[in-house]
Amino acid sequence: MGHTGMRQRKDRSVLKLLVIALAMGTLLAGCSSTSSNGARVVDRNNAAPKRPTVTSGQYIVKPGDTLFSIAFRYGWDYKELAARNNIPAPYTIRPGQPIRFSSGAGGSTTVVGSTSSSSRTTVIRRPVATTAPATSNGKSATTAPSTTSQTVAQVPAAERAVGGWTWPASGVLIGKFASNGSLNKGIDIAGDLGQPVFAASDGAVVYAGSGLRGYGELIIIKHSDTYVSAYGHNRRLLVREGQQVKAGQTIAEMGSTGTDRVKLHFEIRRQGKPVDPLQFLPRR
Repeated sequence: MGHTGMRQRKDRSVLKLLVIALAMGTLLAGCSSTSSNGARVVDRNNAAPKRPTVTSGQYIVKPGDTLFSIAFRYGWDYKELAARNNIPAPYTIRPGQPIRFSSGAGGSTTVVGSTSSSSRTTVIRRPVATTAPATSNGKSATTAPSTTSQTVAQVPAAERAVGGWTWPASGVLIGKFASNGSLNKGIDIAGDLGQPVFAASDGAVVYAGSGLRGYGELIIIKHSDTYVSAYGHNRRLLVREGQQVKAGQTIAEMGSTGTDRVKLHFEIRRQGKPVDPLQFLPRR
């Protein structure tokens, strides 16, 4: 009986070791599966500020503003914004001038806020909630003010096929375009401090400065009546407003202004609406 008991204890020990080995194998397999599938890494610094199209109220022009920068900031096509405010080409504006977003005057709540570190002031009028007729239970229903979300332009295949676009910087792609209206409106490219930033296509510089919150030192280039591109977080700007540039020309030095790591934030806008730059840039 003593020999039999020892054998039973030995068998139980072996069985226990097998169970432990099986459990460890399952755990390692799970870890391997997670690794092979690739965990989604989110760099929260890649997300540019949410910029819904503003369709009510007005903005008061501050020193350094251009019509292009105001249109870019509030999700407008610059031609439409100019037409709404009866501003003819070359779209000259002056400090103190109101830029109207709404199609007409109306009752509203005025919200005044700073839009950058240089204390630019935005005046936006938002619709006030209205009270609907009484419901069957005798209570009145309150209608919340409507909001306008950022629209993402759909790019025709014929336009995407047109050449002339080049990569604005070399480096690893660390942030991709998001079309859900709340995340990245372009792409983010990691690089080294001071490395060159290039114009992605021929055009004219319509904005060069740091007045748009969340972009740091920013350049906006107008390529046509339809397209503009933007280059944010630069360390130093090498072009001025009004200057003509060619595709591949160095326009800035990569930096980390407006963010906490060295990278280039690059956007393409079609008629004021963000589009995925990877639809235009050549494969690499």
